[in-house]
Amino acid sequence: MPTYQQFRLPDVGEGLTEGEILQWLVAPGDTVADGQTIVEVETAKAAVELPSPFAGTVVELLAEPGATVAVGTPIITIDTDPGGAAQPSPAPAADAADAAQQAPVEQPALSREAALSSTEFVPTPKPEREAVLVGYGVMSGSATRRPRHAGGGPVRPTPPTRLGGAEVGRAVEQAFAGAETVTPTARVRAKPPVRKLAKDLGVDLTRVQPSGPDGTVTRDDVRQSVPETAPARAVVSTGLERREPVKGVRKLMAEAMVRSAFTVPHVTEWFEVDVTRSVKLVRRLRDRPGFEEARVTPLLLVARAVIEAIRVVPEVNGMWDDAAEEVVLKEYVNLGIAAATPRGLVVPNVKGADRLSLPELARALTELTETAKAGRTTPSDMSGGTFTITNVGVFGIDGGTPIINPGEAAILAVGAFRQRPWVHKGRVRPRWVAQLALSFDHRFIDGAAGARFLAAVGSVLEDPAAPPRTR
Repeated sequence: MPTYQQFRLPDVGEGLTEGEILQWLVAPGDTVADGQTIVEVETAKAAVELPSPFAGTVVELLAEPGATVAVGTPIITIDTDPGGAAQPSPAPAADAADAAQQAPVEQPALSREAALSSTEFVPTPKPEREAVLVGYGVMSGSATRRPRHAGGGPVRPTPPTRLGGAEVGRAVEQAFAGAETVTPTARVRAKPPVRKLAKDLGVDLTRVQPSGPDGTVTRDDVRQSVPETAPARAVVSTGLERREPVKGVRKLMAEAMVRSAFTVPHVTEWFEVDVTRSVKLVRRLRDRPGFEEARVTPLLLVARAVIEAIRVVPEVNGMWDDAAEEVVLKEYVNLGIAAATPRGLVVPNVKGADRLSLPELARALTELTETAKAGRTTPSDMSGGTFTITNVGVFGIDGGTPIINPGEAAILAVGAFRQRPWVHKGRVRPRWVAQLALSFDHRFIDGAAGARFLAAVGSVLEDPAAPPRTR
């Protein structure tokens, strides 16, 4: 007799309450393995692929693509013992008493001939707390699986699982690791950076046609094998106006920006810099050993300049802790890069950017931006940032007044690198010039500290070979 299991939408992103089904990767009648990726879901933080916790045959998809479902809601039914004999276990006395007081829940047609069991996630109760764009201070709780035999009785809804900050990264990694157990990549020839890129972009290396020496998979091979993203959601149009639903990343980004703008006293300072030497250095680096697998752009040197300047003015790499009434200064740099994607603004960060060499930083930035453009940024990629760069120059913009990312103290906007008339060595000459704009939390960073930081960043861009100067 078949045994049905229902998979409930889990919380994979630090206290999120709902997710949108982007696309199903299985259909009724398909056979799935334990850990196989079955659905792509967009949460308020990122698009993630979820693995099946069961092996068996898909009976029913309980949510259509485009539907927004609450965390804890069943989204798929899987027959874990197709054609076999079920071994029901007696329900606990307390559950039996509860079941007797509740009305029966309507089951799928096949369930009239089969027992329905459900795997529920039962977390330790914790107080609710609001999530932010880049997760901080979230709830954590122990979660256990409790199999229940319904035996004609109802399946009771249970609260969603909440994952703590450290657990979020592990949860996402386990989700992707589960998919890899189905299609192992151990025999594929690929360097570790290429494997990481494939994992970030959701590419199965066993299905990539290698073009490198001795059948080695290259970065270009992986990029050319990126699966197509889900089609754009429908909009409502009357001919005079268009209405699009605000969901997922875009919704949380809007909430986070409003909260930051109206709770943090922003101050913005500007500085124009002669970046001619940096432009020349970028051109030279593109041909140097160690940079072959990276896309070398001015952003690389801006990131390096920011890291050097943070060592001189560490206040900008801190945060204001309202609850503890303390200023927290971070002694590490998780460098965030604001990226515009079709799903909205995301701010993934390079973990430990201050410990990377210039070639390593170049590769990390390349992987970060490519992953974001492909819509594969995970919640763990966006958590724990300490300072953010927003490169508005890539859109041909000279500058702006950026809003600080929640949980941080400052953000640097970098304008376009343009040739302008500039006084150089007493003469007006054409030079490459860029505008820097620093927004900072004025509760503990004063104008002098902001000016010193801007001067330090500018001095490194003016002369990349010299140490930072604060004038």
